Amino acid sequence: MNLKQKIALWLGAANLVVIWLFPPFDSFSFTDTRALIFVGFHFRFSRELNEVINGDVLFLEAVVLLVNVGVAWLLLRDGKNIMGAKGRFNFQNIILLGVAANLTLIMLFPPFQFFYAVTSALLPSFHGFYFIFMAGPMLTIVTPIMYLEVVFVLINGAVLWLLFNRVKERELSSQEATELMRKLSGKHNQ
Repeated sequence: MNLKQKIALWLGAANLVVIWLFPPFDSFSFTDTRALIFVGFHFRFSRELNEVINGDVLFLEAVVLLVNVGVAWLLLRDGKNIMGAKGRFNFQNIILLGVAANLTLIMLFPPFQFFYAVTSALLPSFHGFYFIFMAGPMLTIVTPIMYLEVVFVLINGAVLWLLFNRVKERELSSQEATELMRKLSGKHNQ
């Protein structure tokens, strides 16, 4: 593990602490105690009596952070740049960056629905995507849709990463090359 990878891991650990200290909170509606309204992020130990931590969103935040740290760790291995070895275009690194960017966007713009739709609908509905720090009142995050988004990005990213995997062939030494040429020409016993 090189220095850049260690820095990425330490930054990831620091971000996990911040995520734990400032989790997403939901508040019970005054009109319906079954509906939770997203109220934002604030310090864990200063919550109101009618607020609860949104465990699903907190879990997704941690997963996205850990995946992004893993992407950074892979991109920073062996001092390689995004282009890869010998300046060739490396599709795997670009796919890793795309997965990290998509997961970050999913967390910044989650799907929301109005809280009254939570209690009246059997299936989750969705009103639109809003910037997480600017979501209006009376909205709740639709976590089943967020889970689907995250899972699809991870599966598609993994499949694409595997499709663009290059099989690395090692170079033969001069002795191995000479021996191979002898075998191919049929002069192995001479």
